[in-house]
Amino acid sequence: MPNPVTYFELGGRNAAGLRDLYSELFGWKIEPMGESAAGSDFYFVKEEEGGIRGGILQTVEDMPDNYMMFYVSVDDLQGYLDKAEKLGCSTIVAPMAIPNGMGHIAIFQDPQGNFIGLHKF
Repeated sequence: MPNPVTYFELGGRNAAGLRDLYSELFGWKIEPMGESAAGSDFYFVKEEEGGIRGGILQTVEDMPDNYMMFYVSVDDLQGYLDKAEKLGCSTIVAPMAIPNGMGHIAIFQDPQGNFIGLHKF
């Protein structure tokens, strides 16, 4: 797979409750990371053997009540956004840095309404 899925986010209005649920259900190791880029509570799901890293965040007013998103690793965020737009997608979040040296992200929406994240270290 030339551009693997490398990260996921799970969001809802009660991030602490999601953290507790998935920690108990799957045994995920989840640590508080402070605020997300949206300015809300954020928890980091540690990468386990055979899995990928992830995050659990508190959704805020301008976000859906809940959502699930995955991020695809790319080498050129804007280049992939441009290609996605030519294929009928819409840019939702322009390339931006994420805190704690975690690289940069961008988000687009496909013609069916799905949100897909792009990630570059």
